[in-house]
Amino acid sequence: MSGPKIAMVLAAGLGTRMRPLTDDRPKALVEVGGRALIDHMLDRLAQVGVEVAVVNVHAFADRLEAHLLARNATGAQPRIIVSDERAEPLETGGGVKHALHLLPDQPFWVANIDSVWIDDDDQALEAVAAAWDPDRMDVCLLAAPTATSLGFHDTGDLFIDPAGAVRFKDAGEMAPLVYVGVHIAKPSVVADGPDGPFGLLPIWKRLAGEGRLFAVSPPGLWMHVGDPRARDTAEARLAR
Repeated sequence: MSGPKIAMVLAAGLGTRMRPLTDDRPKALVEVGGRALIDHMLDRLAQVGVEVAVVNVHAFADRLEAHLLARNATGAQPRIIVSDERAEPLETGGGVKHALHLLPDQPFWVANIDSVWIDDDDQALEAVAAAWDPDRMDVCLLAAPTATSLGFHDTGDLFIDPAGAVRFKDAGEMAPLVYVGVHIAKPSVVADGPDGPFGLLPIWKRLAGEGRLFAVSPPGLWMHVGDPRARDTAEARLAR
């Protein structure tokens, strides 16, 4: 398989919009179609040859860590290493920076746990890996059309030019594509970030202005599982 063999999986969120489903568990362990959200993503990463996944934990950290240890015990790929954020949730960028000592000094996958999708022959992540070109880009995002996405922003996030470069929408503008929670990045993207919590979006916007942020938009049906109603919608579509 092409693409990085290591991934960072962002699973430390509080999941407040998912209540009451997250009253007794982290969002990562909310089930869709009988499987925890984090297992949907880990299995996707395994399909593209990811061998090790670093997973950050905060909310209900003990329960999530126990789930991950049990998964490791089955021999399922990828092998899990926990990045502990019990002391403080560090947001997307801070979480990745905090885990850099567990990640390679080379590009790696970064994945949220709240997106599930139905694609042709499981090729979505392969498309990101095939597009990755470290000479031209620092980040390559997985994007999807708003027309084939459920639970994302109806007004979209971004545009992709014919070469794959990203432009984020301006205020009041409609964009045809949304970011669907997976990308490949160089460690340098977060290495110079501040100590403590920080997000990735401001960094991406800077990289887009520098012509270093790219994206691909393969075919599929994309679902953001952000609240109980979205979970029910995703379950119904996966069951078809």
